[in-house]
Amino acid sequence: MNYRRLGASGLKLSELSFGSWISYGAQLGDDTARECMAAAYDAGVNFFDNAEVYAKGKSENIMGNVLKKLGWRRASYVVSTKFFWGLADGPNEKNTLNRKYLMQAIDGSLARLQLDYVDLVYCHRPDPDTPIEETVWAMHDMIRAGKAYYWGTSEWSAAEIMAAWQIAERHHLAKPVTEQPQYNLLHRERVEREYARLYRDIGIGATVWSPLASGLLTGKYNDGVPSGSRAALKGYEWLAERILDPAKIAQVRLLAPIAREIGCTMAQLSLAWCLKNPNVSSVITGASRPEQVTENMKALDVVTKLDAGVMARIDAIVGALA
Repeated sequence: MNYRRLGASGLKLSELSFGSWISYGAQLGDDTARECMAAAYDAGVNFFDNAEVYAKGKSENIMGNVLKKLGWRRASYVVSTKFFWGLADGPNEKNTLNRKYLMQAIDGSLARLQLDYVDLVYCHRPDPDTPIEETVWAMHDMIRAGKAYYWGTSEWSAAEIMAAWQIAERHHLAKPVTEQPQYNLLHRERVEREYARLYRDIGIGATVWSPLASGLLTGKYNDGVPSGSRAALKGYEWLAERILDPAKIAQVRLLAPIAREIGCTMAQLSLAWCLKNPNVSSVITGASRPEQVTENMKALDVVTKLDAGVMARIDAIVGALA
């Protein structure tokens, strides 16, 4: 496993990390989650991603139970969580980044995770109804209280991230150090173009999610939605609609010969492609079985096979950004 600095911060994350979105609670219980996390940790993964809203808090409960049973040294791993959507319906309990919600949300997450602190905490979406300055101060105070060590954003615009960073700079507060955007072969614009100046000018890192486009880039949806897959889960009909895009499936079919030629799976090709971007600090993977974790980790050996010629062939299929 290789480790990359999280942007300009000193925190080092494994190039491939392990996340719990959708799978924990919906597909995985404590036992399978423990097997998957243990397989990831044994492979050198040190970053485990979560969020308050995942499975309505159950994801954090499962991860907390697993971490307690595994008994790893706390300094040996990094845990994140995210806040915005909330777990209740009160006016200050959902779809907000106001100070009241954030300061209470962190306590709830720490209780579910059974931790004294999280290493990373994200503002899961921007909040147009709360002044960014209020959110920045709350995140700063959360860090100063020792409940989190670093903070960042997820799916914020470049302008919003810059505004938060400038407020923190002006008031000597803890600055956002990372963004967590969607990034994969079929979704590139924001990471490669919109955020370009943020990497250079303020040192923002990127922990990217959905590197396999919710499984589309594995090729398993080329002939419909298989039973047992994420897109077949009740409540995730929206995911099936997004995945079953004929144009995207056609692109996936064209990528398959490249994966075969270099001796890897489509999933490994897609993960390795994300890692070729030097601005990516860590690629968040998911799995419902420990065998999937092991297979995903093999993507690390594929990165060197993606030379300029292979990358050009990939761009010709998915469309290069100028």
